[in-house]
Amino acid sequence: MSQGVRTRPEGTGRPLSEGYDTALLDLDGVVYAGGNAIVHAVDSLASARAGGMHLAYVTNNALRTPDAVARHLTELGIPTGADDVITSAQAVARLISEQVPAGARVLVVGGEGLRVALRERGLVPVESADDDPAAVVQGYGGPELPWGRFAEASYAVARGVPWFASNTDLTIPSGRGIAPGNGAAVEVVRIATGAEPQVAGKPLPPMHRETILRTGAERPLVVGDRLDTDIEGAFNGGVDSLLVLTGVTDGPQLLAAGPEHRPTYVDADLRGLLTGQPEITREGDGFRCGGWTASAGAEQLELEGDGGALDGLRALCAAAWTAAGDGSCELDGGKVLARLGL
Repeated sequence: MSQGVRTRPEGTGRPLSEGYDTALLDLDGVVYAGGNAIVHAVDSLASARAGGMHLAYVTNNALRTPDAVARHLTELGIPTGADDVITSAQAVARLISEQVPAGARVLVVGGEGLRVALRERGLVPVESADDDPAAVVQGYGGPELPWGRFAEASYAVARGVPWFASNTDLTIPSGRGIAPGNGAAVEVVRIATGAEPQVAGKPLPPMHRETILRTGAERPLVVGDRLDTDIEGAFNGGVDSLLVLTGVTDGPQLLAAGPEHRPTYVDADLRGLLTGQPEITREGDGFRCGGWTASAGAEQLELEGDGGALDGLRALCAAAWTAAGDGSCELDGGKVLARLGL
């Protein structure tokens, strides 16, 4: 993928599962939601795998171990081994191991996923600032994480112990709604100490490096539902991306996306792995996809024609991103998105 400014989603006549050797799939909002498989996910992934595409699951959630994630996916009907799962806990553990001596103690504020990843790197998880840690690491620890854990981290960080975070996602989805994520917990220690952690998870390079090292992917495709983690992570890694609309990103957010948040492809769900992607062509001052032509007016985006909603959205992306250049489109797209039912 070129790192120039993307002004439209790309088209291709080949199914994406044939054009890329490995799908680097986000989990929540892409494969499952609230623990249950998203519609079409199981069958689509099975077809992609049968066609020779390697499937890897990449998550910023550092709580669960790869074994636990693999068991969950297998129970959903997606056969998965622990080696197919890459977590931000693994990425941050590698980052720490490169900066502290072998066998060093690391103060953990988080769950079992972090402890397993640290041991894999030959590091020793400890619980107290008084255990003479060489580093402090924070990862999502679940809703029952005691408040005293933040105090232990703060004591050590205030003494100058290097501080690491698996990721800084401020929120995490749950079965009851949106809950505070690891980023909110990191803010607690930041406020107490004034320090800044080194961060490993999406969208930053350590996470992309971890996925490539563990998968050996040569032509990876990042598949995600979030612009600020999945798509930006692909941009930072210089690889292509597919945004699926089964998670948090909606039409207005996509049209307003800055260059680092613009996906290579856009599709409704994981069935997009099994198909080509339509070409978007320039027509006068507008952009045509399928039966739709989109253009940028003085104050709002405009759309003419008819056809599938996704083709209309793709045409609108081209109009919005071209008008925005290397910025964010501020034109009103509400009316045309409503027309598409998006």
